[in-house]
Amino acid sequence: MTALPFPLAEAPDEITAERGRKLFAGESVFVKGVVAMSGLPPADRLEVCFAGRSNVGKSSLINALTGTKGLARASNTPGRTQEINYFTQGPDLFLVDLPGYGYANAPVPVVEKWQRLLKQYLSGRQTLRRAFVLIDARHGVKPVDEEIMTLLDTSAVTFQAVLTKADKVKAKDRDRVLNQVRGVLAKHPAAYPEIVLTSSEKGDGIATLRSIIATLA
Repeated sequence: MTALPFPLAEAPDEITAERGRKLFAGESVFVKGVVAMSGLPPADRLEVCFAGRSNVGKSSLINALTGTKGLARASNTPGRTQEINYFTQGPDLFLVDLPGYGYANAPVPVVEKWQRLLKQYLSGRQTLRRAFVLIDARHGVKPVDEEIMTLLDTSAVTFQAVLTKADKVKAKDRDRVLNQVRGVLAKHPAAYPEIVLTSSEKGDGIATLRSIIATLA
C-alpha cells in the first residue's frame, strides 16, 4: 500500500504531548499590534505565525491552543483588522496572528498596504520558524490561499496546512477536501509534508498542534 502524500499528523507520543502541554500551560500575553516593520518587537525569540482567509476560524484556533478565551479577537467585519498581532507564549516563543485575507470589504489601498507589510514580514523575519496556513475543512484550498502559499514559497518560509472546523464536515466530504488540499500542497516546495486536522470547538488536533509548535520552540 502506497503512503499518501501529505498524511494527517499523528497524535503525539506521551513525551512530546507533555512538552506541548507544558509550553501552552504558560501564560499567553498580547504584546502589540504592528502596522509597519519598524514596529515589530525585538527578534529575541523564535516565532510561528498563523495565516488564513477571513472567517477560517483563526482566532478560535489561537484561543484553543493557548487555552485563553478571548486572547485573539475576531472582527465581525472581514478585513477590519490590518495589524500583525504579537503574543508571547512563555519566555521563548512569539505567536503571531496575521490579518485575515480574502476579504471583499476592505478598501483597495488598505489591502495593498497589508500585502506589502505581509511580504516584508515573511521575507525579513529571521526568527520565523514556521507559518501555519489555515484552511476551512468544509471548503478546501481557495485561490487566495494559493497566493499566500506562493508567497511563502518565494520567501523560503516552511508552512504547514491546518484544516479548521473539522467537526462540521462529514467523513466522505472530508476525504474529498483532503485530496484537494494534498493536490495543491504538492505544487508548493515550502509545504511541510503533514496536514493537521483540527476542531477548536471539539478540541480535536489541538494537542497535536501544540506538540508540533513545542518541537519547533
